[in-house]
Amino acid sequence: MGESSKARVILRSTKDRGIREAVRECMEFCDWESLVPRDATVVLKPNLCSALPGKWKMANTDRDLAEAVCEMLQTRTKKVYICESSGLRHKAEECFDMTRYPEMAERVGVPMVNFTTSPRVTVKCDPPGAIEMPKLLMEADVFITLPVLKTHALTYFTGALKNQWGCLPQYDRILCHQYLDAMLVELHAMLRPKICIMDGIVGMEGRGPTNGRPRRMDVLLASTDGVALDATAMRLVGLDPQLSKHIVMAADRGLGRFHVSDIEVDGEWERHKTKFEPAIRDVAIASMDYMSRYRWFVKYALEQDYVFYPVRALVQLLRKVGVVEGG
Repeated sequence: MGESSKARVILRSTKDRGIREAVRECMEFCDWESLVPRDATVVLKPNLCSALPGKWKMANTDRDLAEAVCEMLQTRTKKVYICESSGLRHKAEECFDMTRYPEMAERVGVPMVNFTTSPRVTVKCDPPGAIEMPKLLMEADVFITLPVLKTHALTYFTGALKNQWGCLPQYDRILCHQYLDAMLVELHAMLRPKICIMDGIVGMEGRGPTNGRPRRMDVLLASTDGVALDATAMRLVGLDPQLSKHIVMAADRGLGRFHVSDIEVDGEWERHKTKFEPAIRDVAIASMDYMSRYRWFVKYALEQDYVFYPVRALVQLLRKVGVVEGG
């Protein structure tokens, strides 16, 4: 395989050069101006999945990263949108507010959009068949994903590809978890982000994507190949990409590079490599994942705080005493 066929991933420290300079290097490495036409409509998708005071800094995409990307994009187009969907536990607006995006968005003049309450179009996605997607996203000229480097109890790792799950506008998209890996591949084939910039400033290990522990790495990774980016990020933190089913499936579909020999990394690898504790798919997680295919369970158990939080507290207690194991 020739050198020219390799995917390219950049790794940069935000401690040495600051977030804005690191973003500039990442964008230029991806040759962003050739990918973003003048006056293009650009959708940015950060990972904003938590509105909890003790979790958002490690669960959500850093606001300064999103701001730096917006500022660069605005030198070519003013039609930039920051978008996220609501989830079972939090509305997108609550996650925006907790992560302090509104003041930044107002400062740079970029609107924030909740996909859940915005217009939709029906598109083909197999599985499960026809699904609704945000009209703005499907009609955009450029899609850019800004994931956080985190472990994930269901998909092993959440990065560029998994962040696209939040492009589904349905707040109860957990109902589609029975198709999770296959749908992540279909979404990547459908959306094909032009640029992927991963927030490794503060990542998460253990029970990701929202209940793990913070790991400060002070790095950004970026690529035009989301599969290569995710595989590289996993290797950087000591995780095995072969264990992330949706990444393997996407590579097998020809949607990106996967193997070390097919990826060229520009950055100080030895300096930043580390070891993350993986998420454990225990009996509680596996059971909830299975039951989430039933609408009644989602509506009357997962959506109801007075049911969900007491049960979660009990499960956490059982984990501490070693009762919840396996998966």
